[in-house]
Amino acid sequence: MPLNLLGDEAGSSNYLTTGTWSEAAIKEAKKFCTSVTECASNSANKYTDIAEPDQWEISKEAKYFHYCDNETIQGFEFKEFPYDKVPEGQLMVCDMSSNFCSKPVDWEKYDVVYAGAQKNVGPAGICITIVRSKLVANKPRKDCPLVMDWMTYGKAPQTFQNTPCCFAIYMAGLNIEYMLELGGIPAMQE
Repeated sequence: MPLNLLGDEAGSSNYLTTGTWSEAAIKEAKKFCTSVTECASNSANKYTDIAEPDQWEISKEAKYFHYCDNETIQGFEFKEFPYDKVPEGQLMVCDMSSNFCSKPVDWEKYDVVYAGAQKNVGPAGICITIVRSKLVANKPRKDCPLVMDWMTYGKAPQTFQNTPCCFAIYMAGLNIEYMLELGGIPAMQE
């Protein structure tokens, strides 16, 4: 996220700590962000709950707000996220690896959603990333690896900068087709 969302300004970000996966995301973000605000953490309670949203310490200057919708290791999941707590104009980023394609998503609320597809969509080896087109046009950091550069992929949708894991993509496609035959997201949620 920081490589594409912050560009060379190496700005700040907000991260909500709710378990193992959000902690890993924070660790990575700290490599590239000038500052990472950990808005709230539930580690003291072994990730079983989280502070009330009114108690979250959110940086208004941050470029984006990141959270993990479902922490499978600890079993912590947001049933309804308090979107109104995220400062206006701040990009909303969500890791939906653990519950992607299992419930409806209000896409208007998000700027970037990513999901390791091995949980609900296909075999290990692919990550589905949904990015608003205006963000694909962002110039990434100079040190952003080519395979992570959204702008490069956006400019050449029929060109691959690396050899993708074709089998995993193919299997995910078959699974999505099957999900649609069953009735889509409502059937998966049921």
